[in-house]
Amino acid sequence: MYTKKNYSLKNMVWWTRYDTALLVIIALIPVILYEVFDQKWLHLPWLPIAVVGTAVAFIISFQNNASYDRVWEARKIWGGIVNSSRAWGILVNDFITNDFTEDKASDAGLRAIRKELIFRHVAWLTALRHAMRQPRPWEHVMKHPTNREWGEAIGVREQRFTLEEELQPYLSEEELAYVLSKSNKATQIISLQSKELRQLRTRKLIEDFRHMEMENTLAELYALQGKSERIKNFPYPRQYATLNWTFLWIFVLLLPFGVMFEFDKIGAEMVAKYPHIGRNFVWLSVPFSVLVMWVFHTMERIGRVSENPFEGTPNDVPITTISRGIEIDLREMIDEDPESIPPAIEAQYDTQT
Repeated sequence: MYTKKNYSLKNMVWWTRYDTALLVIIALIPVILYEVFDQKWLHLPWLPIAVVGTAVAFIISFQNNASYDRVWEARKIWGGIVNSSRAWGILVNDFITNDFTEDKASDAGLRAIRKELIFRHVAWLTALRHAMRQPRPWEHVMKHPTNREWGEAIGVREQRFTLEEELQPYLSEEELAYVLSKSNKATQIISLQSKELRQLRTRKLIEDFRHMEMENTLAELYALQGKSERIKNFPYPRQYATLNWTFLWIFVLLLPFGVMFEFDKIGAEMVAKYPHIGRNFVWLSVPFSVLVMWVFHTMERIGRVSENPFEGTPNDVPITTISRGIEIDLREMIDEDPESIPPAIEAQYDTQT
């Protein structure tokens, strides 16, 4: 996700440079036909164009609000994953003891159990973020050249490493093979956690109350996973997205024909006093049209790139960074060697992924 200083006009202009070049061409063509080829009939009244522009502004506003809601909900869900993960770390660290068993486990044995449960949770985070990064047919943002540039520059981790490579440090060979054989990997990892808790209950390393509390935390993690999957698997309604795009381009294509004629009328009133400026004043409609079209087009594009908050664009929820932060917290809880704990993921070009 962009840090604050990235939201500058310079970066916005660079991000939209290909779109701006197209808009300049669209604004130039009517003026060239009107002025150079003397096609003075080639204009439209301003009023209907303004009505279309008002409708486009409303529908783009609706799209942007809906897209922001999706991003914000996704961020809240992953905030919940952070909180529940820390709670899991506390339960694992403090609930698994010899308090209720006659067959006491060694301190090293208890540490091994805790480490296994923590590492399996990190594996769940890994499987979930890889699932969230998997492309869907309606996800199209990375097809745009400037978005693709950012994606290649910041290097989304889930696109550079396979799930198997990332799961290997956290699961045994047997568990890794089992998880990779399933369609929903994250779901099966939580299932393995529950089976482990049942075995701990049988060994009386946890009693009924602690078993229930830890199972409740697993259920909460399932709920958060389901909410995240809901956003991933249900797109912004395509009928709205298609209408937004269609209405926007109707307005963009009509706008220069109305602006051009209005500027020509202003120029005609200036000819007597400023003949050179008046005769060429119509050309000033080109930058004005481009500015108006750029504002509308950029607002619509911002809404589009925010529709799917897990694609890996600079504006998405930084689930890779969040997951690494959780891993660091949990491994520090069980007093892992600091040298073995991976560092926090650094922002690339002031962007978190």
